[in-house]
Amino acid sequence: MKKRADILAIVPALNEEKAIGHVIKEIKTLDVPIDVVVIDDGSDDCTADAAQKTGTTVLSLPYNLGIGGAVQTGFQYAVQHGYQKAVQVDGDGQHIPKEIPLLLQAMDNQNVDVVIGSRFLGKGDFVSSAPRRMGIRIFQGVNSLFLKQKITDNTSGFRAYNQRAIAFLAEYYPHDYPEPESVILLKKNGFTMTEIPVHMRQREHGQSSISAFRAVYYMIKVLLAIFVGMFKKQIKR
Repeated sequence: MKKRADILAIVPALNEEKAIGHVIKEIKTLDVPIDVVVIDDGSDDCTADAAQKTGTTVLSLPYNLGIGGAVQTGFQYAVQHGYQKAVQVDGDGQHIPKEIPLLLQAMDNQNVDVVIGSRFLGKGDFVSSAPRRMGIRIFQGVNSLFLKQKITDNTSGFRAYNQRAIAFLAEYYPHDYPEPESVILLKKNGFTMTEIPVHMRQREHGQSSISAFRAVYYMIKVLLAIFVGMFKKQIKR
């Protein structure tokens, strides 16, 4: 039986049959020993089959829970199997797996609980739509004000977590707007985090879950969720 690695790559995927196989292969070619679990979030294409053909563990949700529910399922799997660290990697191919070791190194070198891969620290040339850029800048300002720490890419889903953060998020990971909300949640509950610059690719297949027309509506809803989160009591553990 193959020995389990200490690190788990959590790959949420919705209708990513064209991209998921390549994402998994990129992760598995890393020099870092790492296991992969794909969370198929109620896809209506062949995402699960494409992932399984690579020999990867696939957890197929019975219906679409959204990115929050899918990633939380990955955290719960990591807790159940005793992983020491986890890396969240999107299944659409935008994240570059060869940069996973950079996230893990930053976690060890800076002794933090969470590392966020940022598109906006000067390393890449990632271009998003104008409404999204506006929303990202607003999230940056609001979260940084509340956190007393500048976070440039609150919506990045390319992140590394230590075992303490994994256990917490397996129980409390936000479901509505998980990336920006979880930054507030983690900081408010005593977790430390940092950002490092990463490259990200443009999406080649499929469609984003947030259309350009919904970007402004999404931004308003996320800001409301952030404000509500700021006034929630610290979770007793």
